[in-house]
Amino acid sequence: MADTSIENREEFERQLVRKIDLRLLPILLIMYILNHMDRTKINIARIAGMEADLHLDGNAYNWSLSIFFFGYIILEVPSNLLLAKTRPSLYIPSIMFIWACISMAMAAVQNFEGLMAARFFLGRCVAEAGFFPGCLFLLSSWYKKHELAIRTAIFYCGSLISGAFGGLLAFGITDGLSHSPGGLAPWRWLFLIEGLATVIVAIIAVFILPDFPSTTKWLTDEERNFATARLLEGRVAVEHKSEWSFRSIIAVLKDWHIYLLVYMNVTAGTISYFMPTLVKNLGYISTTAQLMTAPPYLFAVVCALINAIHSDRKKERMWHIVVPMTVAMIGFILNATVTNSSVLYFAIFLCAAGIWSAVPTILSWTQNIISEPDEKRAVAISTLNMIGNLSSVYGAQLYPSSDGPRYIPGHSANAVFCAFAVILAFTLQFLQREAAKKLEDPEMRDENVNDRMDVKG
Repeated sequence: MADTSIENREEFERQLVRKIDLRLLPILLIMYILNHMDRTKINIARIAGMEADLHLDGNAYNWSLSIFFFGYIILEVPSNLLLAKTRPSLYIPSIMFIWACISMAMAAVQNFEGLMAARFFLGRCVAEAGFFPGCLFLLSSWYKKHELAIRTAIFYCGSLISGAFGGLLAFGITDGLSHSPGGLAPWRWLFLIEGLATVIVAIIAVFILPDFPSTTKWLTDEERNFATARLLEGRVAVEHKSEWSFRSIIAVLKDWHIYLLVYMNVTAGTISYFMPTLVKNLGYISTTAQLMTAPPYLFAVVCALINAIHSDRKKERMWHIVVPMTVAMIGFILNATVTNSSVLYFAIFLCAAGIWSAVPTILSWTQNIISEPDEKRAVAISTLNMIGNLSSVYGAQLYPSSDGPRYIPGHSANAVFCAFAVILAFTLQFLQREAAKKLEDPEMRDENVNDRMDVKG
């Protein structure tokens, strides 16, 4: 139990959580906005002239997307294991600085081979691979289980905000720098400007980003002890040991929960890279298409936050995945079957809001179920993201230019993936309840105790 001698314990805890929020969430949100801009601005560069300048056909562009994730996927688990043994305040900004430098170098690419090489090293670099799961692990090290969904959603909305305002930024660059004095193509300015902004934020983050509750220096002794104790009440590991152990990897691979959770997450990466192209195919010119991508992203931000707030308040996860995924499935079905431009644009809203509302809840459910020990939690988070990012590999192949402008096979496949996610959410809920019944039996109580969850499915 946390220190019961503290007067007005609940008020003290609220003030502490607010202090943690103000210190942790704004900087992580800004960092993820820039991370997602750096990773996905290639789709904006495509319609801003890169495809023509580098003489890319549809398949060449798709492969430039896919190759990024080969190295990215391989390095996610090792990176999170390393983070669990180091200082996040140094590790995360350092990898951010590295990827920013690589991203800026992409402005010098002259052909398809150069683009593939740059994208490969950007993905292979531990920077991009370690950032997202590392930030999720850091969040799970500071908050109780029923506090995680909204914080995860706030952080995750960084990708949606970058999707919205990345289009606006691209419009400003393509319109304002189309006749730049140096003759540099607008899409090259895009890589330089966003990369430089990321370098600056990475340096600032070193002085703002906290470490773990038990070691951070900007809390008082009383606050530090309380922050650690309240996590122990919620069965979240707070001790970060120095020794390395690959038993945590084996433990995750043997945990059946992770396989159901990761397959719920397979649609998240299949639409963001093609949003500008899908909107452009509705009949808008390039710059207008970039502007018209913003509303679906902003709508998704609102829906994701509402879904996460409600999920935490109700301490419930399953329905907050099932409903959004069903909405996304309807959106993909409309995209595959309707030809009216207004309805198709509305369907993009449904797809964006549905998928991106469900993902933060899936991530939170993972951290709820596998909360300790800390190494296992780190591996579980990175494994979920690693396999989820496979969607970005095959997703890039679901929308070849030859299928445009309707992209019926890609939309149909995503509709099936959403339906499958709904079935898996119901299945996980059922299996969780059956496992809880077994744990109530004294003879079964010693099995899988560490994976019990103090929020409902």
